[in-house]
Amino acid sequence: MSPAIAAKQGGRQRRAGSHHHCVDVRSEAPPGLALCGDGLPGGEAEALLLPPPGERGARGFRAELGSILLLLVLYVLQGIPLGLAGSVPLILQSKSVSYTDQAFFSLVFWPFSLKLLWAPLVDAVYLRGFGRRKSWLVPTQYVLGLFMLYMSAQVDALLGDREGRGPDVVALTVTFFLFEFLAATQDIAVDGWALTMLSRENVGYASTCNSVGQTAGYFLGNVLFLALESPSFCNRYLRLQPQPRGIVTLSDFLFFWGAVFLITTTLVALLKKENKELTPTKEETKGITDTYRLLFSIIKMPAVLTFCLLILTAKVGFSAADAVTGLKLVEEGVPKEHLALLVVPMVPLQIILPLIISKYTAGPQPLNTFYKAMPFRLLFGLEFAFLVWWTPKVKHEGGFPVYYYIVVLLSYALHQITLYSMYVAIMAFNAKVSDPLIGGTYMTLLNTVSNLGGNWPSTVALWLVDPLTVKECAGAQNQTCGTAVAAELCTKAGGSCVTTLDGYYVESIICVILGFGWWFLLGPKFKRLQEEGQSSWKCKRTN
Repeated sequence: MSPAIAAKQGGRQRRAGSHHHCVDVRSEAPPGLALCGDGLPGGEAEALLLPPPGERGARGFRAELGSILLLLVLYVLQGIPLGLAGSVPLILQSKSVSYTDQAFFSLVFWPFSLKLLWAPLVDAVYLRGFGRRKSWLVPTQYVLGLFMLYMSAQVDALLGDREGRGPDVVALTVTFFLFEFLAATQDIAVDGWALTMLSRENVGYASTCNSVGQTAGYFLGNVLFLALESPSFCNRYLRLQPQPRGIVTLSDFLFFWGAVFLITTTLVALLKKENKELTPTKEETKGITDTYRLLFSIIKMPAVLTFCLLILTAKVGFSAADAVTGLKLVEEGVPKEHLALLVVPMVPLQIILPLIISKYTAGPQPLNTFYKAMPFRLLFGLEFAFLVWWTPKVKHEGGFPVYYYIVVLLSYALHQITLYSMYVAIMAFNAKVSDPLIGGTYMTLLNTVSNLGGNWPSTVALWLVDPLTVKECAGAQNQTCGTAVAAELCTKAGGSCVTTLDGYYVESIICVILGFGWWFLLGPKFKRLQEEGQSSWKCKRTN
């Protein structure tokens, strides 16, 4: 519903399958080599990080507690940039920026979905003496820390908090895009290190650290920050004497976490060594170009190409509800920190839902769950539009009544059930069809395409709100409000621009129609992908 929540969901989707960036593309093919399409010259295969039998005994949880805690800390740090980026659209909306500007800023969330493009480079280029993963993790986190310190001195000006100027959305977007690019690069390095930092017996804890750490980091960077940044929240719950500002500002928050990044990275660089015992020589990557050729050969397979085209268009119907609703609620007066706090009661639900839904997606046809949940999620687009329309009608001088927030929370909880049903179904299908011999590359590719299928419609939905909105100049004759210049002339003539048709409602209806059109016309074809034989998904094998 809100950009903050949408960013978190996007973050979760980007996490799926991410522990497979450690892809070994070798020039010497083992027996039973996997080739995709017409085959790759020289041959490529993914090495499994399995130590030789008897090389070492089993290691218990307590023996590697330090490494597990380190992974947890690194994933918490990873969630901070995601949370901060998710909070900026809410801050911008409170400053009345246009939805075109919001669409431009939404590009900030793309690096995590596009990291597959440079993941092979991170995997292959490193300093052997310093460590394969530390070669990228340490400099990336140092740059992140320094970048946050620099941003702490500039962000107030970028947000328009000085001399009455409005936000510089272009500069903010470029700055936070680089911020998220660095965070995505750190994510690649941490995911790869997780596979070799822990023994085979404990490597399963890596996904737990991933989920718990990123959720905690996102909470700190988004929910906690928005609460402490809000003057009304702090004055109401945390102060005895009211103050015009919150306890912290974005500048303060960036400076604090920049210092934390620098200190943590220094400790990792000096104290944590990469475990050579758990890094077999077969993990070495022989060629970057081989990895890119492998990715291209996978996507050329007819079944994979069909899946990619369908999943890239499947989420168009949800774009208005997911990307615009939260901003509209802020525009109607709902405090942004209250929207952010909706995440808190949802955490238990978000933990339980995948466990329940996985019982229905574990069979041979997981996409059936996707197909069944889709119309219900589409209908929530209309329910959210009604919620936005209803919001100003229940607003009173002191804010909003308790029952309003109960309705919002219940709507979001039911929406989460449909969202997770579709998400878990897609992840289950991706795991089901991925060729085990190159499973890491295969899964990451499918998940990347799935994430892009949610990113581009959200950006387009934000961009279309303003063009679809109709405004009239009230109080001044012969004036219009079709453009920013015309609106300014209207104001100078003593009039004011009044919205006669909100583009959000138009867009919501269009999205639902397009979504049901996809469900009726392309949905059955999407389900039929489950009936494709294993040979349609698996790479050709030659000896």
